Amino acid sequence: MAIARFGNGDLWVWSPVKLDEALKAKVDALGHVAHLVSPNKIHHLNLPEWHAAYPDAALWGPASTLKRFPALPFQAALEDAPPEVWQPEIDQAWFRGSFAMDEVVFFHQPSQTVILADLIEAFSDDFLKEHWSWWQRPLAALDGITVHNPGAPREWRLSFTDRMPARAARDKVLGWPVERVIMAHGEWQRANGHAFLKRAFAWLGD
Repeated sequence: MAIARFGNGDLWVWSPVKLDEALKAKVDALGHVAHLVSPNKIHHLNLPEWHAAYPDAALWGPASTLKRFPALPFQAALEDAPPEVWQPEIDQAWFRGSFAMDEVVFFHQPSQTVILADLIEAFSDDFLKEHWSWWQRPLAALDGITVHNPGAPREWRLSFTDRMPARAARDKVLGWPVERVIMAHGEWQRANGHAFLKRAFAWLGD
């Protein structure tokens, strides 16, 4: 989960985790929850409980997420351009062309931070030693999801049968003045974010 606070005090909550009283108190102390955001059809499981807790917050996600929750009152599906209400704080790029899954990648402009869910994974050696079996760790390296060789999991890469839309989205991302990169699965990059992204998106080709 990530939270951005807009200039007007509104909170933008990305990929919300399970909500309990302690977390809700911390969130409420930050400001008014105005936007609940799902970046892809996997990172959505906790939207119903957050919607129940913050019924006035706008719900956002790509069309693939909207199909998972037809009963929830989503705004228009997220695509290539951010909603006007998010500007100028948030920009976005829509990675599509895969038969398995799409993802909307976000850029928080004030902090120069790119926010990703599953499109790039970069597990550290320490994390793999703690959470993966010894025989699984070489598989992470082969899959291209470690800090030494970050990227999308191999099976997802192979599902991009039409890479042109994803390349266009990558080019948009690489055009942002990125310094930091945060992701749901891996070691956050607190500096040199642009170089990290260029390396992680190399599998898309030219």
